[in-house]
Amino acid sequence: MRWAVLGGGHWGTALAVYLLRQRHTVQLWGRRAERLPCQPGRTDLFPVFPECARPQGLHCTVDLAAAVQGSEGIVLAVPSHALRGLLTHLLPCLPPTALLVLASKGLEVPSALRLDQVLREILPEAPLVVLSGPSFAHDLMLGKPLAMTAASTDPTYAQRVAEAFGSAQMRVYTSDDVAGVCLGGAIKNVLAIAAGISDGLGNGDSARAALITRGMAELHRLGTALGGRTETFMGLAGAGDLILTSCSDLSRNRRVGLGLGGGLSLEAVLRGIGEEAEGVRTAQALFQFAQSLGVDMPITEQVYRVLFAGAAPRAASDELMRRALRSELHVSDDGTPGSAARTE
Repeated sequence: MRWAVLGGGHWGTALAVYLLRQRHTVQLWGRRAERLPCQPGRTDLFPVFPECARPQGLHCTVDLAAAVQGSEGIVLAVPSHALRGLLTHLLPCLPPTALLVLASKGLEVPSALRLDQVLREILPEAPLVVLSGPSFAHDLMLGKPLAMTAASTDPTYAQRVAEAFGSAQMRVYTSDDVAGVCLGGAIKNVLAIAAGISDGLGNGDSARAALITRGMAELHRLGTALGGRTETFMGLAGAGDLILTSCSDLSRNRRVGLGLGGGLSLEAVLRGIGEEAEGVRTAQALFQFAQSLGVDMPITEQVYRVLFAGAAPRAASDELMRRALRSELHVSDDGTPGSAARTE
């Protein structure tokens, strides 16, 4: 297939290189020429992966119309806050039959829309697949094995992406739960900040395991309230992505938490990382969702308070430990463990 990958950061570059390795034709687009990994006179992927050689056939451009011309598939790999603007510019030059693959994660702020909903507002009829799961750009670039979920309301589109992306390196499962896959990829970023804060405070491995487990309960409570399904949140796009993002120092969201737990300000942490950490923006939207729906999300609430309300990380951690005691298994009225639970 002929693909355009929109987004010249780490994730977009890794996806473009991966598709090239699968013998697809690829155009990589980015907004700024100096940030694209096709710098004149260089044979590497500077500035995103300077340690990696640039593969033959990788073409980069800042011309959006030229990037997507004749494309059969278009991968959207830009930060959440940039998606709406990109789609607006894409609308007049979009090939009519191109399959859109949404590979970005997060929620739009301040609208609190899922990213697939943002896309549907601008391109309501475009063929769409959401690609998500536990995957780091670094691992993809190095050829390490990983698994992802391709979700679409049309199973033929999901299958097309599974076949195009699937290989001995990447196993792709299909799903029709678009809402759940998008929500899992967004909610886990906030919980990964919490795990990083805990580790930055020196709380230890046992505390991190408990935090991830209770974080899964929060992901499930809010995710099902917003239309996702239980099995999705127990799968790659939910539990899998949460575990990876909470435990690996390659995770920018975890690193945000580590810095905050270590005593740095949010501004200093983000300046040191130098890249987008989606969980910071998403924490605002999730907190608003939880408040409006009456869904109890104590971990998310404390992350919000640390990020935006001046709460000290240690005080936030202590607040979680002092909460009223209760049964771990909250069974809802329909007999499903936790599926309709609104409070802990």
